[in-house]
Amino acid sequence: MESFVSFSLKGQGREENFAKPVLMAILNVTNDSFFSDSRVNSTKEALIKIENFVKEGATIIDIGGQSTRPGSARVSAIEEWNRIEQICKVAKNHFPDIWFSVDTYHSDVARNCMDCGFEIVNDISSGDDDDLMLDTLSDKDITYVAMHKFGDPKTMNLNFKDEDVLELILNYFNKKSDDFKEKKIKHWILDLGFGFGKSTVQNFELIKNMNRFKGIGNGLLVGISRKRMICETLNIKSDMALNGTTALQMFSLINGAQILRVHDVKEAQECIKIYSALKL
Repeated sequence: MESFVSFSLKGQGREENFAKPVLMAILNVTNDSFFSDSRVNSTKEALIKIENFVKEGATIIDIGGQSTRPGSARVSAIEEWNRIEQICKVAKNHFPDIWFSVDTYHSDVARNCMDCGFEIVNDISSGDDDDLMLDTLSDKDITYVAMHKFGDPKTMNLNFKDEDVLELILNYFNKKSDDFKEKKIKHWILDLGFGFGKSTVQNFELIKNMNRFKGIGNGLLVGISRKRMICETLNIKSDMALNGTTALQMFSLINGAQILRVHDVKEAQECIKIYSALKL
């Protein structure tokens, strides 16, 4: 076990340093996300949800306009923006001290959200699914969350790659690090993409070896909340997966996670408090 490594978020002229892990709360403006409690259908409902997230301890609110669950269909940039536009235009004004992130792989949606004051772009494809994404973010004052995935959400869990995913993903992010430097993307967070085209065995192999990814980017984000690796291991559905999620979140913190992307903010915040009390 290693001591927690401090990290920072940067964007829109602000910077904040963190000496303990923080939470990114998931807000889905879609009816297709795999966990129904994360969904909202109106701006009013979204603002109430965000207020509750903040009260429970969220540092970042991650707003997404399309599902990326296994089997989900791709949504156009226009449709995605139509879903989240009104929420994005008012959220930052209502909660000026909160960090806002957009969960998108569309460069147009990322640009629109940055215009609304969003400080973080959370891209499940690390720029692979939109050739203009990295150019759109080039030399911008934002934090970029770059995630690894195999394939696309519609097909990624049909045929798992039978290979050493650890070395493959290490090579992937080392190459991405070079790409980001070339494109003048100065501050980026690494996300291993648990569940995105990896088998349960591969997911557990990655989480056990997370420390090998330290230092590649400017931080490490873990998104394992209620995912298939938990449900398959415990033979349960996602609505029963909170206990397993908390267990893996604690393990992730011990292994170096600095940001937890979560559905259940209160419980994840309690996990961080217990972790902090251990003074690792």
